Amino acid sequence: MSTTTELNPTGTYTFTITKAPERTAQVKTVKRLMEMQPEIQKGLSSLAKRRAQTDNDPRRRAGRIWIHRKRRTNLVKVAQGETFTLRLTPQILPDLRSVLPFLDVKDA
Repeated sequence: MSTTTELNPTGTYTFTITKAPERTAQVKTVKRLMEMQPEIQKGLSSLAKRRAQTDNDPRRRAGRIWIHRKRRTNLVKVAQGETFTLRLTPQILPDLRSVLPFLDVKDA
């Protein structure tokens, strides 16, 4: 399926990054779309739970407990050749259309 065809708002599609976006906003949009995959969301939530239980470091500072929080782990990388599968919703179509020139679309 080429990028000029209409996307069904309830369809499931596989996207491949054909070239990496130049602008930071476009990279963030593609990354946000990639993170909508259920297996990535599951990984992010399990890492967040682990961070909350073991990785964050409580320290005493000025007589109070402060939490030194670990940075979030990135599970996706916006690079040429990376693929991701999404079930589309009408809410994410504007974001998807804004970065569609960088993506190749196929039915899942």
